[in-house]
Amino acid sequence: MSNYIPLIATITNINQLTAHEKLFNISIEGLKQPNHQPGQFYMVSIFGFGEAPISICSSPDDKNIQLCVRKVGSLTSKLHSMNLGDTFGVRGPYGHGFPVNDFKGKDLLLVAGGLGLAPLRSFIRYIFQHRKDFKDFTLLYGSKKPEDRLFTEEINEWSSDKNVRFIETVDIAEPNWNGNIGLITMLFKFIEPDPKKTMALIIGPPVMYRFVIREMLKKNISIHQIYMDLERRMRCGLGKCGHCQLNGVYVCQQGPVFKYSDMIEWNLKEAL
Repeated sequence: MSNYIPLIATITNINQLTAHEKLFNISIEGLKQPNHQPGQFYMVSIFGFGEAPISICSSPDDKNIQLCVRKVGSLTSKLHSMNLGDTFGVRGPYGHGFPVNDFKGKDLLLVAGGLGLAPLRSFIRYIFQHRKDFKDFTLLYGSKKPEDRLFTEEINEWSSDKNVRFIETVDIAEPNWNGNIGLITMLFKFIEPDPKKTMALIIGPPVMYRFVIREMLKKNISIHQIYMDLERRMRCGLGKCGHCQLNGVYVCQQGPVFKYSDMIEWNLKEAL
């Protein structure tokens, strides 16, 4: 498969998650089974509307490839208008995903904000499919409002599953909301991770990172045990256009997942 020529993806199912996000099941020509790793992305293209990076939110062990798409521009608006059987182009998968092997045998602390739950879901599903490979599992999730919460059916399952400690919050509550209210950092008061055993992963809006990292450091989690996803700034996915370059580092090639200690060493800390 050429890195420059898109393959044809066909929409096989569509699920409206929120007012702004849809979940697309796709089949890709010539691809009999998923070939991505958790945390990787596709470059999605529609002729006449451009191209954009979209996270893969399904596990590589799932039967279907799934993309969660927020309606924010011309390309994603066009994608939202498509129906079952319609097609578009995909290139990839690209990027270094979540360090699955580094997380095996460890306690897990995963933190997702807003749309960040979409790419993280790929790893979450993988963890449940290989639960014996991982120790204690804590998942923190923050949304702006209750109606912005993604994958609500799965959230309900996680909330009642003894194999994961799931805690969530919303910034702004509604009269019928009975959960936590406040920024995602307030959830750290409910957890006491073992810093010697814990591997942490953060993904969400850029403004969230430095404050979540601060809370993790307060829990004595090492900078070598914190990973984050910088899935933004990308345009070509191949390290050719330079649009994602930060101090000589190409996010699309050397990321989008980075270890926090590497970010400090490469002077990428200020990008957060």
